[in-house]
Amino acid sequence: MAKKKSITLVNLVLMTFTTIYGFANTTIAYDQMGYASIIWYILAALLFLLPSSLMFAEYGAAFKDAHGGIYSWMAGSIGERWAFIGTFIWLSSWIIWMVSTASKVWIPLATLIFGHDSTPQWQLFGLGSTQLIGLLGILWILAVTWCDVHGIDAIAKISSLGGVFVSLLTVIFVLASFVVLFANGGHLAEPIHGLSSFVNSPNSQFQSPIAFISFVVYAVFAYAGAESLGGVTDSMDKPEKTFPRGLIIATVIITIAYSSSIFLWGISTNWQHVLGGNQVNLGNITYVLMNNLGVVLGQSLNLSAATATLLGTLFARFAGLSMFVAYLGSFFVLVYSPLKSFIMGSNPKFWPKKMTTLNKHHMPAYAMWIQAIIVAVMIFLVAFGGSTAAKFYTILTDMGNVSTSFPYIFLIGAFPFFKKRQDLERPFEIYTNRGWTNLIVAIVLIVISGGIIFTAAYPIMTHDYYTAFWTIIGPVFFGAVAWAFLVFRTRKAKA
Repeated sequence: MAKKKSITLVNLVLMTFTTIYGFANTTIAYDQMGYASIIWYILAALLFLLPSSLMFAEYGAAFKDAHGGIYSWMAGSIGERWAFIGTFIWLSSWIIWMVSTASKVWIPLATLIFGHDSTPQWQLFGLGSTQLIGLLGILWILAVTWCDVHGIDAIAKISSLGGVFVSLLTVIFVLASFVVLFANGGHLAEPIHGLSSFVNSPNSQFQSPIAFISFVVYAVFAYAGAESLGGVTDSMDKPEKTFPRGLIIATVIITIAYSSSIFLWGISTNWQHVLGGNQVNLGNITYVLMNNLGVVLGQSLNLSAATATLLGTLFARFAGLSMFVAYLGSFFVLVYSPLKSFIMGSNPKFWPKKMTTLNKHHMPAYAMWIQAIIVAVMIFLVAFGGSTAAKFYTILTDMGNVSTSFPYIFLIGAFPFFKKRQDLERPFEIYTNRGWTNLIVAIVLIVISGGIIFTAAYPIMTHDYYTAFWTIIGPVFFGAVAWAFLVFRTRKAKA
């Protein structure tokens, strides 16, 4: 019986939007670059999201019967060894995400309980805030791993509830912003001073050319996730038309959503007044902006100062609830899903038997505990490295962005080799001209590589070697581990 072609153009656009769009990305962009971040989000959509998504669609269509995901794509293009290293680095991006989010998850919880980010004041047993948050992050990852290993996955269903809350949060943000705009007669809290407002960042850390260009990594990170859509082409009617059309429409919608959201923050938030102080960091920026939006909304409606403050606290608490529930659901899935996909999809001869053994709950328990230990050690090293809270969350964010962007170098770089294969059936093909294909691949690689290089170079040039080390260590360390692991396993197999 033929497989039902269930994914329509509208379904594809909605799937792409929900996979890629992230509310918190808009707050980080506004904090880092203000209105100037808009141009980078537009460029990243045109030079990364659209061309790479179409490449992933070709991969997915040609390797639709393979179960290893991106490992299968790369193995069929550049060989198993490079595929293993590339996918290992891809797995490391999720490990870095866990390192980052296990520490950040306490901020929305604190905001939900106290109405604001109280974590900078948390202290216990002589530990400072950063160290205590780090230890709580370690306990978090161990607890989630224990639950997943024992098959207690019901809580993962909260992730869909988290998506509903974040969607409501976005609606509240948009409606409140327009009310403020109309109530204030069209005046913006962050005024526009001609074209310079869309070119120059109000943030002193993003005013040098190198720091400015490094922001592309934030934009690429905001568009990450398109590779997960590569395997749905076989569920569409006329995928050769539906997929590119859907991606183009989704790219336009996502780009407009990001750009307009960043602009909307300027309606309620004056950058210097709200974000110029020391109490704002990349961990709590979303809750600070939502709190400020509530206060400004109350003031715009001529409510009393106490009522405006209460409204701000309610907005912040709802943002805390939304993000905490979303983090909770995501963690229970991501602790095992990428790891299990990689281990079960790659060549079993690369792994010791313990790593590929599933327990009675169908979980790779041994591999998951090794992953948990690695995450715990990394959290400990970053948290006890002597950094301030603001620097701590900047390091975590940069680590996550670079590690997420790095695997795309392998995926995009393998594409010309994939196109050279003559033995593949290609039910879906967009890139038919060899010259144009290579040119587009080169442009996308320059965009990703340039962003990563400048992100790593900026702290080095400012002699902030601690930040530079942690920013780049993820993909470098895990790439080296993958290479050494392959050498060891190959020698052992020959012995």
